[in-house]
Amino acid sequence: MACFVVPATEAVITTVVNAVLKNKESRMVQTKSTEHAVETVEAHKGKTSFTTKLGWLNTMLWGGSALLAFEHAWHGEVVPYFPFFTAVTNGEVSEMLAEMSSVGVTMALLVTAVWGGMVAVTGIMEKRNDKVQDIITEVI
Repeated sequence: MACFVVPATEAVITTVVNAVLKNKESRMVQTKSTEHAVETVEAHKGKTSFTTKLGWLNTMLWGGSALLAFEHAWHGEVVPYFPFFTAVTNGEVSEMLAEMSSVGVTMALLVTAVWGGMVAVTGIMEKRNDKVQDIITEVI
């Protein structure tokens, strides 16, 4: 009925957080004339930024939420007029809230866990790349 609302809410929150972090990153890059910022930029050279990784989570959450909203609209559970959910009109609010708290939360946690796995794999790949670069540097 409304299980897509939970991942969509998480997507809104992570989108706002991502925008704030991107703003901070851009300010840091602009002030790279200081020693600390130069060291920080050099330390992250060749690594995927956290805002890029958070963007992956946003894409997954927004895409999944949009697909589920379309599916629920297709089946007539979501309508384009107030109160938007047919469960509210039919008096099934408790069932809708139960679905949101069980299925919606589970989906949001699963998507976030998959994203965490992607971030972990990316970190491992970046470490391996650093080791290979060190070996190449030693050989040359």
